Parts: sequence; C-alpha cells; structure tokens
Amino acid sequence: MGVGLIGASFALAARKQGLAGHIAGFGRSEDNLRKAKERGIIDSYDLDPAAACRDSDLVMLSTPVGYFTELARKCAGSLKDGAIVTDAGSVKGRLVSELEALMPAGVRYVGGHPIAGSERSGSEAADAELFRDAKCILTPTSCSDKRAVEMVAGIWRRLGAQVITMDPDAHDRIYAAVSHLPHLLAYAMINAVADTDPAYLAYGGQGLKDTTRIAASSPEMWRDICLLNRDNLLDLMLVFQKQLDSLGRHLRAGDSASLEREFERARALRETLGQG
Repeated sequence: MGVGLIGASFALAARKQGLAGHIAGFGRSEDNLRKAKERGIIDSYDLDPAAACRDSDLVMLSTPVGYFTELARKCAGSLKDGAIVTDAGSVKGRLVSELEALMPAGVRYVGGHPIAGSERSGSEAADAELFRDAKCILTPTSCSDKRAVEMVAGIWRRLGAQVITMDPDAHDRIYAAVSHLPHLLAYAMINAVADTDPAYLAYGGQGLKDTTRIAASSPEMWRDICLLNRDNLLDLMLVFQKQLDSLGRHLRAGDSASLEREFERARALRETLGQG
C-alpha cells in the first residue's frame, strides 16, 4: 500500500527471497504503479485500496503515515481472516493504538519501522538490498498476537534486517531525536540560507550538501511525520535552542576554549553514532 522507495524495495526484497507468490500494489499515481509493474516490482495494481489488498496474506502500509488510518478504514472490509497488517512508518505512538482498533476480527496488526531509506523517492529508486544490515524496529503491544509478531520479525530477518522490539511511545521519543529533528533542521538550514540570500546556495560546497542531504526527502512524508510526532519534536526543539543559545554566548564572549570543548564533545559523540 504505497509503492514508493520503501514499499517497492520491500516488494523486490520479498520477491528475491521467495516470500511472495503474488504482489499487488496500491497507490495514488497510476503512472508510478504501471512503471512498478513493468519493472517486475508488483504483479498487479489497483487504485482502490480495498480491492488491492483483497485476499492478501500480508498487507504492508508504506504510504506517508498521515494516510495509514484512512487506508485501514477503507480496507477493513476486504481483509481476509488470518491476514497480517504491518507498516513501515517512522511514527508509532498513538498511531499503533489507532490501527489496532481498526483491525477487524481475525486480522492481526504489527507495527514496524525499517531504519533504511534515501532522499530519493518513488518505485524507480527501489533496491532489493535496501534493508540488508539495517535495523528494523517492531512495536508490539499487549494487544499484539505473538505469532504474528514472530512472523513479521521472521520476514524482516529474511530481508537481512536486524529486528529490535520496543514500546511504541519509546520509539517515537528516540526517533524524534535521531531522525525527525535532523530532518526538520535540514529543511530549516536550507531555508535559512535562502532567506539570507538565495544566491548564496550556489556557493555551497560538500559540507552544506552533506549536512542538508535529507532536505531532499519527500516534503509530504516528513510533513506527516512531524505532525504525528509533534510533542516530542517540540520538546527537542527547546533542547536544540539551548544548544544554539550556549554556542551564541561563547561566540559573543570570544570564548575559544568553550567553543572548542563543545566541538570536541560533539566530535567524540559523533564517532559513536550507530554503535550498539
């Protein structure tokens, strides 16, 4: 449900691992769906979400997260008994509870979030190896069917991912800090340069490109993520503002020792990124 980078990559990876007999796609752009079928990413497609997921054993929600509940409502009547619904959304929290409540009897939901992606979007960017050696967070609750959780975990392991389980709210606090805030800041940084003088962007080197690479990500997708995780993001923006204020005080005072100390602390922490 959503044949963009993540959905299409999931489909390609599942096909490569022999996990799917027939892969049906749903999306808003028939042109994208047609191209995905031509590439062999999906076997069929439908612009009606209920028709697309009818008789499916596994339904993967991979549209922007703002559409998940709407899709779940539209598809509920056509989900077969025993089906598993999962997702690849970057926000969990209350969204998990909402989706659990929308599942008809006999249908199991398991929240998921593969930590993989690119600033590129669309099925043309799909990669069957996108999830290899990546983390995949599953967010089961007390309502989750244990066998369904094990099956979804098994699928992700077959795709090469390292599966980690955690509470949905804990997930949102963590990823607000390590993913959602950085995206917000990348967008803000580009806009700040442009607001100073758009001509300055022509002089940006690799440093600016590296720092703002993720600002090339889908605005629609990140709009939904930020709104659904706004409370955590607003808290973190206050923490970030304190960091800026502290650096500003050091600059105004010409305090080279304090600036270097803060930069060294950040450099050392950066070296640990992704470990563990």
